[in-house]
Amino acid sequence: MKATTDTVASVALGKLLETTYAGHLPGVMYTSVGSLDPIIRDITNDSTQVSRDSLFCCVVGEHADGHEFARDALDAGASALLVERELPLDCAQIVVTDTRRAMGEISSTFYDHPSQKMCVVGITGTNGKTTTAHLLAAIFRQQGLNTEVLGTLSSVRTTPESCDLQRSLWQAVNVGMEAVVMEVTSHAIVLQRIVGTQFDAVVFLNLSPEHLDFHKTQERYFAAKASLFENKFAGIGIINRDDVYGQLLLDATEIKTVSFGLDDVEGLEVTTSSHSYVWRNKTLHVPVGGKFNVSNSLAAATVAVSLGVDIIDIVSGLAAAGTVAGRFESISNGAPFDVIIDYAHTPDALRRVLDTTREIIAPGGKIILVFGCGGDRDKTKRPQMGAIAASQADFVIVTSDNPRSEEPMDIAQQIISGIEDADRRASISVELDRRSAIELALRTARKGDVVIIAGKGHEITQTIGNQVLPFNDAQVANQLIGALS
Repeated sequence: MKATTDTVASVALGKLLETTYAGHLPGVMYTSVGSLDPIIRDITNDSTQVSRDSLFCCVVGEHADGHEFARDALDAGASALLVERELPLDCAQIVVTDTRRAMGEISSTFYDHPSQKMCVVGITGTNGKTTTAHLLAAIFRQQGLNTEVLGTLSSVRTTPESCDLQRSLWQAVNVGMEAVVMEVTSHAIVLQRIVGTQFDAVVFLNLSPEHLDFHKTQERYFAAKASLFENKFAGIGIINRDDVYGQLLLDATEIKTVSFGLDDVEGLEVTTSSHSYVWRNKTLHVPVGGKFNVSNSLAAATVAVSLGVDIIDIVSGLAAAGTVAGRFESISNGAPFDVIIDYAHTPDALRRVLDTTREIIAPGGKIILVFGCGGDRDKTKRPQMGAIAASQADFVIVTSDNPRSEEPMDIAQQIISGIEDADRRASISVELDRRSAIELALRTARKGDVVIIAGKGHEITQTIGNQVLPFNDAQVANQLIGALS
């Protein structure tokens, strides 16, 4: 079953199961219905992506049950089904108690365990995953390793479904990648998307309230993150001891750990476009602005040194990293004021962006903030973000940020409910058209001010109702700055 550069080798279903569950008796890990002779050439849980001789995995999701699409998958060429209940269909079926878990296990075997053939690092945390992954990849490349990043900027899902993840890792091996740095979300951990993946190291950055519509409580959210730090996934964990949940994780995890914190650095200097500090007697210059990004670069450096990377390559790699799209991204474009695009879409992330901007803004300069909250997502954070914005910015423009099926004004009013209760310093305006809101901010800004456009970061679309419309904060801001100048 060893992968080739063109396509994964085909394998009989019975052989695939035998190899995956070697040492386990059939009926313990699975039971079979029908012949085990069908050939498997692909694995998927998406009935629209089925190709000839696919194993179609009937995953039970929050909104849909894959078992309902089994007939469609067979009609599209699937040769077998992975199910949690036997279906009245004349085909090979593998019955398991959890198709998500089995899909990861079988996919890893089918693609010849690709994570074991490279250095793979998984990064988790509420904020900072993308930036840390970008910085660590730059270090690995400086060391001479062909490196790929899997995450928010590279796929529809930050962490793909297990069958897609194993395929991506297999493809990385086949094109000569020697390292993969990937973002690991709490959803991915709970939904078992990383089953079958072996990490050389896993990283914990921070934890603040987010995704509570999914996890329900902060305790369950933390438990999801913490479960990444188990022997079945990795042998070493790199943990931020400045975060209270990082401290809890250091006390609770079963694997070897290395901690990092801001007290590891000296001589810290931060601007809107870079930061630098002394670490292990070396000066690190990082072309990413914002004080909150210091923890991210420190995490990347600590991971690298823990995996044996020479400190000279760490220094050079971070210096060569470049900016990260939508992560405290400066796009001033000749304007007499700074314009920052940031993905901050949680209360903690917004607070960090505003805090670091307040520390580095020119004397007399004002912070002008444009932000909204996404529709059909955790509503509890809306008034919290409103309160943070009102207390830390000078002028707040509440606008739309992917309202989806909700009324934009309803979302805005929930944000404003928090503003009304805040220790308020900012003046407030509501402009639901995001382009007009950005234009208002830019027209208002004066020399020495900082305009922050928060929430969407790297995204290039805006979802309003059932329409997905082109919209890129950085592109719109650049266009408007050019027109205004």
